[in-house]
Amino acid sequence: MFTVALVGGLHSDARRAAVDRLLADVPGSVALHHDLATAPATGTVARTVRDATSVLSAGETPLVNDCACCALREDLVPELARLRDSGLTRLAVVELWDSVEPKAMAEVVAAAGFRIGAVVTAVDPALLLPYLGNGDDLADVGLAAAATDRRTVADTWARQLEYAPVLAVAESSDVAESADADSGGDVDSGGDLDPGGDLAPGADADADRALLDQLHPTALRIPVDGGGLAVAVFAGFDVEAAAAAQHPACALLPQDADEHGVATYVWHHHRPFHPERLYAALEGLTCAATRSRGRFYLADRPDTLLAWDAAGGALCVESHGPWLASLPDAAWEMVPPVRRAAAALDWHPEHGDRCQHLVFTSPGLDREGLSELLGSCLLTDAEYAAGRESWKGFASAFDTLLEV
Repeated sequence: MFTVALVGGLHSDARRAAVDRLLADVPGSVALHHDLATAPATGTVARTVRDATSVLSAGETPLVNDCACCALREDLVPELARLRDSGLTRLAVVELWDSVEPKAMAEVVAAAGFRIGAVVTAVDPALLLPYLGNGDDLADVGLAAAATDRRTVADTWARQLEYAPVLAVAESSDVAESADADSGGDVDSGGDLDPGGDLAPGADADADRALLDQLHPTALRIPVDGGGLAVAVFAGFDVEAAAAAQHPACALLPQDADEHGVATYVWHHHRPFHPERLYAALEGLTCAATRSRGRFYLADRPDTLLAWDAAGGALCVESHGPWLASLPDAAWEMVPPVRRAAAALDWHPEHGDRCQHLVFTSPGLDREGLSELLGSCLLTDAEYAAGRESWKGFASAFDTLLEV
């Protein structure tokens, strides 16, 4: 059966090592790669198809709407169909370009009717912390996928890491040396970013591994230099289940942990946040951890589920619709079962599924400081007792963040 595996990640040397390993270990496999780096200068995206020994074909596809990622989408499906129809390819390894996120590509491939065996993100543990701490815009390091791309290195890397159920973990020495050789946030000849600053790679291998374990505890971690990757890429991948696992209402967030100087702190409460006090505390909370995420709600909009997503010192807050507790019973039938199950596990007799569930992961995490700061942002006893009508009078401090 023709199978597609997506291998991505900003750690380009580790990504290439994973792809090369698959080509060497899986008979009848080819790798398809679109290089978006040429797009700004040439107006085209370069495509290469290769096997374990040589380049089989090369070509170009024009930009679509001035967007290299859009061109990739338009060209990827016909190329996969050609490989499938040839009858010579068992496994098509789609090596995603550095900043391309796997979720969108997996959904494109699945919608076209191809079987996805796995989505893999390649990781060099020594570069995990530097990339998560890198708040540079992708455009500033030559990795933007379009002129309008406003993503950062940190938030892109976090999504690449956390979406994939399989992590191909590479040895750190070669990539770390490559990163140390550069400076100024540029891209080296191998495509890896130099994080720069104080976030030096490879300082503590045990801490690097602990950080990886805590950020994505449910992932299957496979050494690139082992043989397990060739088996994992045929296991099967469910696009709908993966999307549900990313929804803030039912995401499987990390648990409390503390190992090798890296800690994860889970903060949970049912009382609503005071919007102005939480807004005033955002900078301190965002900078308190390398990575933080979760769901929360505000007293002035108690029926709205808000997602918290922070990396590299930048925070994204988004509305994800209503909490289930705010919906009429008849509407529950329209809600996916996984969402209903997640709500049932955390149901509160008064607040329903409304909750503050925030998770912070970082080396040197100040648990007590975080707890104190978060607690100070909740409604006081007097404010809470005043009730919902009173809460409506609070200033809507988050309107700018939510673009209301």
